[in-house]
Amino acid sequence: MPKVTEEYLESKRNMIVDAAYQVCLRKPVEMVTISDVIAETGMSQGAIYRYYNGLDEILSDMITKMRTQYNLIDSFNEILADKSASIEELLYRVCDSLAEAMEEHISDIQKINFDLGVITINEPERAARIMSNIKGTGNLEYLGKHAVPLLVEGAVRNGYNPVSSPEEIAMFFSASYTGIEKYCIMSHCYGTGDQSIKADPRKLFRTLASSVIMLFGGKAHE
Repeated sequence: MPKVTEEYLESKRNMIVDAAYQVCLRKPVEMVTISDVIAETGMSQGAIYRYYNGLDEILSDMITKMRTQYNLIDSFNEILADKSASIEELLYRVCDSLAEAMEEHISDIQKINFDLGVITINEPERAARIMSNIKGTGNLEYLGKHAVPLLVEGAVRNGYNPVSSPEEIAMFFSASYTGIEKYCIMSHCYGTGDQSIKADPRKLFRTLASSVIMLFGGKAHE
């Protein structure tokens, strides 16, 4: 019997993960079942369970793959490395990159991320199980733990007088990001909310940047 290579196993796992991703694009993630994934792959249930113990394990690998595809950390680091830019300019550029990514992925990766947040609210133990097997750092996690505190520290070194601590500003940033994501996804993907008002990620993230700048003690753009 020929030896099964790691490359072969990885290709099968990738096929299963990609199938789960396609299902999650069509359905709210909390409503996706292992039967949906099996049907999408065309594989038997027994074949699926050779590679994964269940749906949540597949979702963990799917999120890991999404983090790789939707990785803005290098972009954030490149922005923050610009020593010629003011703190205000840096923050606007970070928020512009978030807005651009949200516009590009609002119907796919952003939609799935939002749906996963619903699982966190309704099934916290399940969400914790899924998250425990995810590899890599998410964009928002990186912003909250590294980028925003770094900007606050830079502001202090440059004579700014922040009205809140780096931790509080990072929490405000994360909470605001989540609110923007929810508003845009609910409007674009689920057709809820005031349909007369366009959910514009660029305007919303610009407003977030201006708010955080004022928390830094800086001056927002007019």
